[in-house]
Amino acid sequence: MSEKGKIAKLIWTVTYAHVIAYAVAGMIAYFMLPYDEIWALDVMYFYLPIDTPILALAIALQVPRGVLIALFVLPLRKAFFEEKHGLWKLGLIVLGFAVISTIGAPWGSYESFIYTRFPLWLQLWAIPESLLYIGAFIGILALAKKFAHKKITDVIAAILLVAFCAMSIFGFLSLVAA
Repeated sequence: MSEKGKIAKLIWTVTYAHVIAYAVAGMIAYFMLPYDEIWALDVMYFYLPIDTPILALAIALQVPRGVLIALFVLPLRKAFFEEKHGLWKLGLIVLGFAVISTIGAPWGSYESFIYTRFPLWLQLWAIPESLLYIGAFIGILALAKKFAHKKITDVIAAILLVAFCAMSIFGFLSLVAA
């Protein structure tokens, strides 16, 4: 495979791994955590209401984010995808920058403990969702790497990606039409 082909394959793989992991972690969290109660808290005033139509597009809007993540990973692809334990390294980097050492203060992050009024229980609720996402993301990438030679991997990924994005878009359209 040419270098351009390898780069395109990496972008595709990281993008679908991100979108599928985001969708799975988000859906599990939504059904397992009391999101209605959380969004009703006074400290959540700057978040859009949970039934805002644009939030239904969250999964579909992860496709461009997945491409951006892939572009950020691209310069370090050898360290993450070719070296032994490379995906563990990527998982630690994601945990470090996306959860622990964030620039902003999303609930469940180190900065949020310092700068926000979110109660401790809310801070702790966010951590399992983040860990679930990271585990799913790295797990999907590991499966993609292990079965890279099988076309079925890309077919299943494409079906899941299209299905999750379609659910997201149809959810948005149903809220807008209501």
